[in-house]
Amino acid sequence: MKLFAQPDAESAIRTGIREFRYNREIRLTPGARDAFTEAGVKLIFEAANGSPPAPASPGVGGDSMSSEALFHSPEAEQLKAQICDIGRRIWQREYVDGNGGNISCRLGRHFICTPTGVSKGFLTPAMLCLVDLDGNQLAGTWKRTSEITTHLAIYRSTPAAKAVTHAHPVHATAFAIAGVEPPTRLIPEIEVFVGNVVLAPYKTPGSKEMAEIIGPMAPDHQAILMGNHGVITWGTSVEDAYFKMEITDAYCRTLWVANAIPNNRTSIPCDKLGELLDMKKKMGLPDARYQLKPAELCEVDPWATMKDHPATCSSRASGGGGPQVQATNAELEALIAKLTDEIMNNLSKGTAK
Repeated sequence: MKLFAQPDAESAIRTGIREFRYNREIRLTPGARDAFTEAGVKLIFEAANGSPPAPASPGVGGDSMSSEALFHSPEAEQLKAQICDIGRRIWQREYVDGNGGNISCRLGRHFICTPTGVSKGFLTPAMLCLVDLDGNQLAGTWKRTSEITTHLAIYRSTPAAKAVTHAHPVHATAFAIAGVEPPTRLIPEIEVFVGNVVLAPYKTPGSKEMAEIIGPMAPDHQAILMGNHGVITWGTSVEDAYFKMEITDAYCRTLWVANAIPNNRTSIPCDKLGELLDMKKKMGLPDARYQLKPAELCEVDPWATMKDHPATCSSRASGGGGPQVQATNAELEALIAKLTDEIMNNLSKGTAK
């Protein structure tokens, strides 16, 4: 068996090749694989010439089979199909644009993830990548997403996380840009299936700092707003992680609409919130509020964070900086009419002169 190392790969790249074919008689080192990936060279395993290369020793990457064999196993192919399906769904819902967003899931002690630079609406299984817990790419001909480091931080801190989804849904991302955590106690579904959504401070996407911020938050929060960036969610499956994303954005959108409507600012009673948390606990879902007493659950008015961000026109009740009062349509129309009359009178006076 021939060992094909990084210097060999670099020499081959200099010849201008666009694809590299290998078989069970050729073993690519991680350095060679990275060199090919960086250069955009497509790796093609010649299955007709034999089965994928056997590992140099038992337990490569913590698994009993080689990385290539694992990446092409029936379980891996099923997970790849799920990731591609969710990619299309988040793209169709306009949760991502361009090549934004990324998806990953566990595969034993390894992880399958989306590549960089590809629209999530047009993913194919052949584009996906296999990485280890340190983010090293072990299989796949496309370069892995740079934000896998943040996903891996969630997997390290949260054993229950089987999949992670990151996207930029407009309404939830708007909350992240505004620096507002969506309040709780307003809609039962998010209380049960997601819990309170927290806001992480801005860090450069894909950076070590971002991973260090998100990882510790994940055990208690399945949906996290990433400051000035987007949303990251985890779940027990690829679809479950996506569900958390969908529920979170729908909730933020509903709050935005509700805040624009003059209303009585109702909320779920504290004792009823306790019932929802009991229901959630029986379902085995995580929540940092399980140990809180009813009074503690209601310490903050859910509408308090929204009051500083009025969505409708308002006028001062007095010139002294008093409380703001929502203007009715009739009042606004009267004000516009008055201003129009004043403008027309001034124009008439100017003409007369």
